Amino acid sequence: MTQDGQFSTEASPFAAAERVSATLGSLTDALFGARTSRHPAAALTALRAAAHPAADALFHLPLAPNGPVHTAVDRLGTVVTAGTARPGTGAALAPLVTGALLARYGAAGPVRGAAGGSAEALTAESFELPVTGEPADPKLRPPFAAPLAALAGGQQTRRPVELPTGAGAEVRLVVPPGFHTLTAPDGPPGVSARTVRTGPVDGIPAGHAVAPATGAAAAALTAHLAETAEELFSGAVAGERRDFALIAAALADTVTAAGAVYAGVGAFHLDGRPTEATLVVSLARHPLPITGLATELATVRRHAEVWTVLLPAGPAAVLVEARSVPVPGPLAADGGRRWAVTSVVEAFVPLPDGVSVLCVQLTTAQPQDWELYTDVFAELLKSVQFGWDGVPATPLAPAPVAVPAPAAPPAPPAPAPAPAPAPAPAPEEDATPVRIPPADFNPFAPVADPTPAQPILVPDDAARPPAPPKGTPVMVPPPDFDPFGILGTPAAEPAAPEAPGTPGPSKGTPVTVPPPDFDPFGILGTPAAEPQPTAPQPATAPAADPFGTVTAADRPGDPFGTTVPAPRPAAVPPPPSTPPAAPATGPGPAKGTPVMVPPPDFDPFAPQPDAAPAPPPPAAAPERDPFG
Repeated sequence: MTQDGQFSTEASPFAAAERVSATLGSLTDALFGARTSRHPAAALTALRAAAHPAADALFHLPLAPNGPVHTAVDRLGTVVTAGTARPGTGAALAPLVTGALLARYGAAGPVRGAAGGSAEALTAESFELPVTGEPADPKLRPPFAAPLAALAGGQQTRRPVELPTGAGAEVRLVVPPGFHTLTAPDGPPGVSARTVRTGPVDGIPAGHAVAPATGAAAAALTAHLAETAEELFSGAVAGERRDFALIAAALADTVTAAGAVYAGVGAFHLDGRPTEATLVVSLARHPLPITGLATELATVRRHAEVWTVLLPAGPAAVLVEARSVPVPGPLAADGGRRWAVTSVVEAFVPLPDGVSVLCVQLTTAQPQDWELYTDVFAELLKSVQFGWDGVPATPLAPAPVAVPAPAAPPAPPAPAPAPAPAPAPAPEEDATPVRIPPADFNPFAPVADPTPAQPILVPDDAARPPAPPKGTPVMVPPPDFDPFGILGTPAAEPAAPEAPGTPGPSKGTPVTVPPPDFDPFGILGTPAAEPQPTAPQPATAPAADPFGTVTAADRPGDPFGTTVPAPRPAAVPPPPSTPPAAPATGPGPAKGTPVMVPPPDFDPFAPQPDAAPAPPPPAAAPERDPFG
């Protein structure tokens, strides 16, 4: 795990390919020296895509699935192809290739960085490989060079080449000459057609539980690595060529597992000084769109600079940063572990299937040559072309979450062939049994509280005895009960009426209810109604009233002392249009202060002439006062 987990396979699907890139940078720093054969740097820019007529039609070249994964094309470079429909068999090649190389070179002394000389001892771990880069000081980050910034300008994009159904998505690009690839031109087993030979091939015998296709791929990689070692170390001794070939063979399975289809190193000389670079092309699955991918890169890689550019193949995200790469002590010339700072440019180009992403990385430990390598990298990105069969790929399924499944009902025992089968023993329960409620179970229904001695039973268990009633019993009135007597509905008769003639208990203070046409202020001049003598009511049995409220006019029982007047006549005459004259009977005692009511046309603001005081009005007949 590195700092912040930026380059871990758990955090990024491109981490495995970035580890391959860091490992190649560590190898060039440790193994390349004065006796390494180098190409002039001008070879990187001598050929441009416009110089070859097939540059705009890479899919017209006879490549995979029936041809090689990458091949050199005259006056163009190395055409690399990768597809999503050819994952390969995944067979291991490293033990077979290292054994074949040991048989090829013979005993030439101990292998650099390895304790043993057998094929079983020459593993990637024995060389302390692969290595993982870490973010370097932000001050060492290279600039976003002009050739990369030019990719952000608007340009026309190509449509993907139509492929037959089942071909998936394919990508092809052109690598300039000068790089030496560590991957076989035919790729790992199962990705392209090969001629399978019989009998021993380059020290790999037939049989021994090795599939013919795997043996053919191992033989092809053995020959390719030996040829690459001869090109890179032509001026060195045989031991140096053997060491480089064996170390590259030990990394074969790591490169294939990372999804890399091309992994190469370049050794050049520029202005009389040596310079190196590495190049890795890989495929990974990442379903985010380009804007989401660029945002994720800018968030995770805080020390990097991320731009969104537009290539002829479509939109892409370009990242520039500095990384610190460890150089293992067994591989270093002085035997001491150290760190090398490399400048990295990395491009992410989504494929048309929606879930695959092309990842291209170029690194160099010479920051003074950054402008040269970014120019080469920009031309490489312009050569990318896509092909697609038009079938969207299935996105990555999320990681399954362990959720306990409900207990399934026990299946009936299968009949045994014997006439009298013995019952199968009940399986032992390794987990705690869980009761599953039925589909109509109501968890909010009131349930009596169980006592500590009673178990809590779910509806599927045995029937529960009725619980004793709790709380204070109350009398619930019937649905037609009218406590306020508004509707005049008589209360329901009690189940057991009391003896007739028994008056109900008198409660409260008796009050007198005025009649409906009572005028307490005498404004309308309507005389108060004469009190009507109340006829004695026959004694009747009081009705059951749980709240002590009388609700009917014909019930004598009145617990609050409220007298309900007799029902009014059905026809009530309308009030008179003019006030009636005062009765001629003798005046009654006057009560209260007389008040003068102004006429309707009275104007309080009109000027009034001085007038003599008016004589006092004659005494009017007093009105009855029902309140005394």
